[in-house]
Amino acid sequence: MATHSPKNILITGAAGFIASHVANRLVRNYPGYKIVVLDKLDYCSNLKNLLPSKPSPNFKFVKGDIGSADLVNYLLITESIDTIMHFAAQTHVDNSFGNSFEFTKNNIYGTHVLLEACKVTGQIRRFIHVSTDEVYGETDEDAVVGNHEASQLLPTNPYSATKAGAEMLVMAYGRSYGLPVITTRGNNVYGPNQFPEKLIPKFILLAMRGQPLPIHGDGSNVRSYLYCEDVAEAFEVILHKGEVGHVYNVGTKKERRVIDVAEDICRLFSRDAKASIKYVDNRPFNDQRYFLDDEKLKNLGWSERTTWEDGLKKTIEWYTKNPDWWGDVSGALLPHPRMLMMPGGVERHFEGSEEGKPASYASCNTKMVVPTSRNPGSPYQPSLKFLLYGRTGWIGGLLGQLCDKQGIAYAYGKGRLEDRASLLADIQNIKPTHVFNAAGVTGRPNVDWCESHKTETIRANVAGTLTLADVCREHGLLMINFATGCIFEYDAKHPEGSGIGFKEEDKPNFIGSFYSKTKAMVEELLNEYDNVCTLRVRMPISSDLNNPRNFITKISRYNKVVNIPNSMTILDELLPISIEMAKRNLKGIWNFTNPGVVSHNEILEMYKKYIEPEFKWANFTLEEQAKVIVAPRSNNEMDSSKLKKEFPELLGIKESLIKYVFEPNKKTSV
Repeated sequence: MATHSPKNILITGAAGFIASHVANRLVRNYPGYKIVVLDKLDYCSNLKNLLPSKPSPNFKFVKGDIGSADLVNYLLITESIDTIMHFAAQTHVDNSFGNSFEFTKNNIYGTHVLLEACKVTGQIRRFIHVSTDEVYGETDEDAVVGNHEASQLLPTNPYSATKAGAEMLVMAYGRSYGLPVITTRGNNVYGPNQFPEKLIPKFILLAMRGQPLPIHGDGSNVRSYLYCEDVAEAFEVILHKGEVGHVYNVGTKKERRVIDVAEDICRLFSRDAKASIKYVDNRPFNDQRYFLDDEKLKNLGWSERTTWEDGLKKTIEWYTKNPDWWGDVSGALLPHPRMLMMPGGVERHFEGSEEGKPASYASCNTKMVVPTSRNPGSPYQPSLKFLLYGRTGWIGGLLGQLCDKQGIAYAYGKGRLEDRASLLADIQNIKPTHVFNAAGVTGRPNVDWCESHKTETIRANVAGTLTLADVCREHGLLMINFATGCIFEYDAKHPEGSGIGFKEEDKPNFIGSFYSKTKAMVEELLNEYDNVCTLRVRMPISSDLNNPRNFITKISRYNKVVNIPNSMTILDELLPISIEMAKRNLKGIWNFTNPGVVSHNEILEMYKKYIEPEFKWANFTLEEQAKVIVAPRSNNEMDSSKLKKEFPELLGIKESLIKYVFEPNKKTSV
């Protein structure tokens, strides 16, 4: 039997569930081994999982991503690593249906980086690759013998496909370059410290909260469950006795249906199972059964020690004592969370760490983000939470009202846009899925104010907006930014009345007001951010004709008005579209106006017809207007065909005015 005596072990993903139990066990049992753990602290990682190892002199934590070749090479050399136990991976099947590319990046590319580093340094004596039983695919319901290590790999979901792909790379590096590789394929694992997106901790936390337990399909799917300490012992055995080039199943023949698991948990919480269990839509594909032949590992001397009953009781006891171990996990407790793993998030630190950092602080690692499907028939109902800036503003206030109406969770940011620390605190406290920026200054009472308050305008419209975009990007958050279309004016290529509007890619040509200068400037800079959706609003109008910010309200109160056709934004129609754009994760620049143009006189004619039959007004020329305003005003037509293509139901400006503004306000005598 082969034996291996490591000196310096690198464990990847060690702040996660299984790897933390393995790391803690090795640190405790082998003080002569140096255990270096590497973890980028993803949403399902928690440094508190490694608290038992923290005081030990043979333990070292490194925060980083296995996808960084420079970091991996550096660690292998400087720490004299001779053994790698590779656990780091995205593992939740539901997530893989929503964001499969992230699984390819982490599970295949990350593994490839590690393998290449091993090849280059030439010092690795063991590379233990942790895979999954799901690579075998579905086991026949009537099968008496489980999948053995030489069985064909037939993955059925994006997660297991990426794990199978990673296995192929491991095998290839073993054969091509002689890397001393070992692969493990394990059944489901449960126990303390597990992030509650997985079945057992999810059911436990829901039962603790008195909430229903959601079961995919009819609950007949069969799984095998191993207690975490038994699995940690299995890896201890494989580390020391596993043979290079071999695969080892880590499994149990004791199977349970999902419905049985739910009923067992209900019983231990003294809850009525029939009343507590809720059947929900199944996954796009849900393997009926995974069944492993575990004889090969047993021949190395390992066997399962913990019974299902004892393991479940221990697990429930731990979660009961540590209900807030993971913080706010409401998104994970949904029937189909489908969370995106994206840069940004909350880092959980050792309590009382030497660095003097608090238990959790904002970092640039990972953030749970719940996307929405564009398929209206999708069974997934994602959880959204919006962080809104601009509470006292017109658009910001309306966004909050829309969220209330649609049942979307939201909160207004407390931080000032130019104060990065306060924005980080908002994101850490609120944990949004999307950020809406409707803050900034347009002037009090109009853009003329900006001409005499230029530094304040720059601070809010440029520095503040860029800071928020940068913080959002750091945390993997999409920012919906309400901008302006008042950065263009009619010119020779876009003459008034021609129907030729300015497109999203056109360069701003209006610099008549300082306000417009700052908005054009920040828009150009925001183009460098791939997480921003810029919405160019123009002359906003709503059905609230008492609001002094409403364009109709403004011009109906002026003594004289110019008469120029312009593109405009009907907020009653377009603000709900902005929320849909967030759900679709749309990015880039969008002309956020209704198609077509309408002139001042045409609007006032409608106002007279629908609202005030005796209303009268007078016109004056641009030259006359210039004598009573400080800064020139922008007049233009925006090409909104891009928005119309995405939302074909979008009404033209005149139709929208009648439907959303004038008809609802029509006087009964009209």
